[in-house]
Amino acid sequence: MTSTLERKDSPQANGDCGQPAGPEHFLRPEGTGVDLVVLESRANAKGVREEDALLENGSQSNESDDTSTERGPEPPSPLKETSFSIGLQVLFPFLLAGFGTVAAGMVLDIVQHWDVFKQVTEVFILVPALLGLKGNLEMTLASRLSTAANIGQMDSHKELWKMITGNMALIQVQATVVGFLASIAAVVFGWIPDGHFSLDHAVLLCASSVATAFIASLVLGMIMIGVIIGSKKMGINPDNVATPIAASLGDLITLALLSGISWGLYKELESRAYVNPLVCAFFLSLLPIWIIIARRNSATREVLYSGWEPVIIAMAISSVGGLILDRTVSDPNFAGMAVFTPVINGVGGNLVAVQASRISTYLHMSGEPGEGPGTAPRKCPSPCSTFCSSDVNSRSARVLFLLVVPGHLVFLYTIHSMQGGHTTLTLIFIVFYMTAALLQVLILLYIADWMVHWMWGRHLDP
Repeated sequence: MTSTLERKDSPQANGDCGQPAGPEHFLRPEGTGVDLVVLESRANAKGVREEDALLENGSQSNESDDTSTERGPEPPSPLKETSFSIGLQVLFPFLLAGFGTVAAGMVLDIVQHWDVFKQVTEVFILVPALLGLKGNLEMTLASRLSTAANIGQMDSHKELWKMITGNMALIQVQATVVGFLASIAAVVFGWIPDGHFSLDHAVLLCASSVATAFIASLVLGMIMIGVIIGSKKMGINPDNVATPIAASLGDLITLALLSGISWGLYKELESRAYVNPLVCAFFLSLLPIWIIIARRNSATREVLYSGWEPVIIAMAISSVGGLILDRTVSDPNFAGMAVFTPVINGVGGNLVAVQASRISTYLHMSGEPGEGPGTAPRKCPSPCSTFCSSDVNSRSARVLFLLVVPGHLVFLYTIHSMQGGHTTLTLIFIVFYMTAALLQVLILLYIADWMVHWMWGRHLDP
């Protein structure tokens, strides 16, 4: 029997999360006999185990091969999440987001009486579409960056800068294109019922929509990056914080920008009508720059080509909602309803976005696209997180659903205290309002869970 020394790769060196090799790994058949792998080691005077002896090339090696590759410090393991910890992390951002929608509703209740909203009623059609950009772009950005941060793709400064530049360029492309398409939808939906078309109003809608989408996405994107980086440094799961904060600021900032920009451009129609087409052309001319930056970044190249269908479909659905809002606001029977529109839409969207982000993170840390949930990860870019289990995601859905009624009660009381909407909060109104809110969140939670898994099973990144 001959003694042979062989180097065995550690499972950790290949990124596996398996158990250490058993004794059978040290025995192998060869010819008619069995070679026994003998590991000879010696201890120095201090009792420390030194290096293995006699490599095949006659040189010495370290105690294990997994130290041959240089590795940075591993991030601390996240704490196990319970229903209480999930609720505690979500509660403050949820309330902040809700008050943001309340503020947006108060703004809409005021600006609906401005001349630009009365003379160019198609601006109401832009409201849900542009507010939807918060969910379609900024909250998607927050979810994508939160997932990247949780799986260790933003640990180094180089990776962080790469993710920031690529994703910021990507959302500028998406915001500009979607803003332009939303203005076309507003013109079409405004022209079909009345049969009246105004070129000046069409250009005004284009300039207002594109400028609002571009500026809002730029501001909110920078805020999201700061929130996610800060959350990771504080040991907080970014999935629980980033999307609600994006929602809290998104509605208010977007609606304020749309109101101010459309009002200013409407004033320019009388004396300097050329300003509107110049504004629209300026933002559209920046598209090639953002496209080039996003294409050169491997983290966003695929999304640049394949991420348009859901964004455009969501914009079309929101435009239909804007048409309903346009008809509702002008109906005396629904006077004062405008203030509640951003609230009931925003609260449901915020909660569902948190859950969708968590499920997406769980799938990313469970395996490659198409493998399905629960499969063993091919790599361990970060310690196996306990918050990514399916049980925790189910618990999270229940916690989020339980926040609907108390949250809406707080927001309705706030609107009533600020005398917004000019509507009396009767018991019948509150009951029907809460019923609609609960059904909305319940349906959206099921749809989000099904859709994320459906996309994952078809090799699409949720």
